[in-house]
Amino acid sequence: MNKNNIVILHGTYGNPNSNWFPWLKKELILLNQNVIVPKFPTPQNQTIEKWIEILDKNVKKYNNSLILIGHSSAPLVICAKLQQLDKPIKASFLVAPFLGKIGNAVYDKANSNFINYPFRWNKIKKMAKFVIYRSDNDPYVPEKFGRIIADNLKVKESTVPDGKHLNGEAGFNDFPKLLKDIKKIL
Repeated sequence: MNKNNIVILHGTYGNPNSNWFPWLKKELILLNQNVIVPKFPTPQNQTIEKWIEILDKNVKKYNNSLILIGHSSAPLVICAKLQQLDKPIKASFLVAPFLGKIGNAVYDKANSNFINYPFRWNKIKKMAKFVIYRSDNDPYVPEKFGRIIADNLKVKESTVPDGKHLNGEAGFNDFPKLLKDIKKIL
């Protein structure tokens, strides 16, 4: 098994110690992978540019041994970074992603810079192998907003029945399906 660099990005109002992030980090380290879970500013000063700056400080090389994993709003940061690259990374796992205003004033305000970013989908889809997870009953992200990224990337979503927002609040303190899918490409 090759040693990869794996970065897990939390979403809006999140942090490195929430949801399934600590569990996944521990499991991947047991598989001899380099794993980091940076802290991003949220919701104050939350912009794609600031998050990419922090991501760049934590990633030494964007290459074919890099795997990016993002939850909720973080997949937008991953996509923005990917469109800046000249060569593809190994893979990107997008969990409960969305694009557009989701109808929650608090989150829409915090995410305003993220959802108005000029994405170049034709470039992005060439920069990684993508796996997208969503739930069939996400209370934060209406299905139509969750599907936009998958449609733009021309990939099929993996639906998690009754997964809500695939976060700790929904009981996701671990995420075995995600780990299983990551293991397939290590």
